[in-house]
Amino acid sequence: MEENKYYKILKQYDLELDDEKVKRQVETLLKEHLQENNTRKVKEFLLNSVELTTLKTTDSEDSVLRFVEKVNKFDDVYPELGHVATVCVYPCFAKICHDTLENEEVEIACVAGCFPSAQTFVEVKIAETALAIKDGATEIDIVIPVGKFLTGDYEGMCDEIAEIKAVCGDKKLKTILETGCLKTASNIKTASILAMYAGADYIKTSTGKLEPAATPEAAFVMCQAIKEYYDKTGIQIGFKPAGGMKTVEDALTYYTIVKEVLGEKWLTNQWLRLGTSSLANKLLSDIEGKDVKFF
Repeated sequence: MEENKYYKILKQYDLELDDEKVKRQVETLLKEHLQENNTRKVKEFLLNSVELTTLKTTDSEDSVLRFVEKVNKFDDVYPELGHVATVCVYPCFAKICHDTLENEEVEIACVAGCFPSAQTFVEVKIAETALAIKDGATEIDIVIPVGKFLTGDYEGMCDEIAEIKAVCGDKKLKTILETGCLKTASNIKTASILAMYAGADYIKTSTGKLEPAATPEAAFVMCQAIKEYYDKTGIQIGFKPAGGMKTVEDALTYYTIVKEVLGEKWLTNQWLRLGTSSLANKLLSDIEGKDVKFF
């Protein structure tokens, strides 16, 4: 295969990672630092980093309207706790979110590009992205063409990302690696580097539709890739773990990894997001010291 620019880019990075070593590194990091982050202040920050998500087959205009109304009411009920970072919906619901969401600081993210499989024509992906943005989406989440990556078609994968980013313009593009399908730390780092060079503003672990979804090991490798990319280019890329976050400790785990690998500069909800549909209530319950089912 003729060496294209992406293979040349990859040569700048150490991609030969040992999965067992990564696992040990993560275990050590969490053992040494997790508990120091188990504070109310961190939990409030994590609540403000949540991308409140509804991506169900049964979603309807009525259910999405109720979903947005909860976000609107949150400011009145818990004015001291800020707000979630984002509402995340299918593209056909961008307009109803745009028309009814009252807090302008809450972003409207849409999954696009034939989420969650990414298996369609690139023209369809571009059209879906453009329509979502026209209807009010301020951020777009896509899945990389995993099959292209796994067969070594890095140029095809990156061209798709670049074309979709061109449609996004100044709107943020999050690329989902579906790390459970990539299997190895080396693959995860390679996909991370390629996605960032192709134009991703964030890299994201998973769709949440397949198992395994986000894992601490995948997050660790992706954050290492973000740090190395930043050191080489000066471009800051956001990180979003998604899928499989079921407990407050899960959220603290990802926070700890980001803090230790990337540092304080990433500890804002502009650079760290949590993709989840269930964690907001658990964080809120922990903060309030009682069982709360607000969202």
